[in-house]
Amino acid sequence: SPSPNSMLRVLLSAQTSPARLSGLLLIPPVQPCCLGPSKWADRPLGGGPSAGPVQGLQRLLEQAKSPGELLRWLGQNPTKVRAHHYSVALRRLGQLLGSRPRPPPVEQATLQDLSQLIIRNCPSFDIHTIHVCLHLAVLLGFPSDGPLVCALEQERRLRLPPKPPPPLQPLLRGGQGLEAALSCPRFLRYPRQHLISSLAEARPEELTPHVMVLLAQHLARHRLREPQLLEAIAHFLVVQETQLSSKVVQKLVLPFGRLNYLPLEQQFMPCLERILAREAGVAPLATVNILMSLCQLRCLPFRALHFVFSPGFINYISGTPHALIVRRYLSLLDTAVELELPGYRGPRLPRRQQVPIFPQPLITDRARCKYSHKDIVAEGLRQLLGEEKYRQDLTVPPGYCTDFLLCVGGSGAVLPVRTQDPFLPYPPRSCLQGQAASSPTTRDPAQRVVLVLRERWHFCRDGRVLLGSRALRERHLGLMGYQLLPLPFEELESQRGLPQLKSYLRQKLQALGLRWGPEGG
Repeated sequence: SPSPNSMLRVLLSAQTSPARLSGLLLIPPVQPCCLGPSKWADRPLGGGPSAGPVQGLQRLLEQAKSPGELLRWLGQNPTKVRAHHYSVALRRLGQLLGSRPRPPPVEQATLQDLSQLIIRNCPSFDIHTIHVCLHLAVLLGFPSDGPLVCALEQERRLRLPPKPPPPLQPLLRGGQGLEAALSCPRFLRYPRQHLISSLAEARPEELTPHVMVLLAQHLARHRLREPQLLEAIAHFLVVQETQLSSKVVQKLVLPFGRLNYLPLEQQFMPCLERILAREAGVAPLATVNILMSLCQLRCLPFRALHFVFSPGFINYISGTPHALIVRRYLSLLDTAVELELPGYRGPRLPRRQQVPIFPQPLITDRARCKYSHKDIVAEGLRQLLGEEKYRQDLTVPPGYCTDFLLCVGGSGAVLPVRTQDPFLPYPPRSCLQGQAASSPTTRDPAQRVVLVLRERWHFCRDGRVLLGSRALRERHLGLMGYQLLPLPFEELESQRGLPQLKSYLRQKLQALGLRWGPEGG
């Protein structure tokens, strides 16, 4: 069997353990009420009926007879474990190791498993719990360079108040000041007015493509929908048209589509059409990226679509490293043509070349999942409707991922999804509108309702305008026949606890005339 590591040697050392472990008795037990209520709790942890299981687990930990029992209580009760329980477990571990006359046996795997539990959960600890766990870990003899102490120390540092950013050098003005500011990782802390004033002070020769690309990337990355700055980028693109390659243009155009902003500059679209005509065969990926931005703005030029849907272009990109991403973009462009450009008569993307557009939640949603309202809305729908009457994260043709989808009968009854085809036909039946106009009683009574989460990061930073990709998704789902029910973040954030959220969802669904339960089928 492997020899004990340095942590275990210190813990079991007869010379060092008693002195260190005696310090554990000086730390009072941690009370659960110090953490306060969780976001969706109906009652605080410190009292009321919901506090019973939490306090019961604390008593079990405080009365554990061995390190293995401590680990078992923590591992078998994941829904009842709170941050303070880990400091209780560490304190009890010290008491067990310092007990007389014979401390219980300790296995290396038990200590490692306990360490990993704390490491995995310490990002959710408050600063008080982190300090207590760090102090206990040191007293217990865990190595200062070991994973447990390092993880706790890192979390402690993350919670320190940020240092104020260094001031910008006053000598840098105009284009130099703008480039220096945009290159600063903490620039978002500075007033936006600094960008505008630096741009105004810059001489024409200082506004290089590099500086303007930095500005465009900064606006897109931080969702800053600043009309003055966006108009300046549009004007620069028009003035420098002949000097710019499509690889630079794709970066300059990016914030317009992302921020859902069509500039007032009258030559913006004619300029881009000329650049696309000149550069389309030179840089295929840049060409498609430019068209993606214009698709979000509903400004697709027919001539460029003819080119990217031509057999020659499609065959060319099929042999390139970025073939899959280009095919995904072309599939989205083809969807936009189908739904939004009835007058287009040019070539289209062949069916065999089409791929799902967005077959899973977007990267930003996956990265921010712990801040999302999706889990709590799913629980509210489960309790309100039942699991069989909605589908979560269902991808509908031609490849849009929906948050929550309901199947609704002609009388407004919410139907079990398993008994229905949840997908509406794509392409949409072009004759439906004519049939509905001539014979309203013959229309298909089935409806598909999509609950759309509108999280805070789905908007530009001002919180009023949807990002281009989000607006495009909602627009296309609506054109395909899905009835959208938006759930704005302001309304979701105002619901305190699951009962309030269920009442909110009930009102939203009833406002659409939906029924469920025994009376709704």
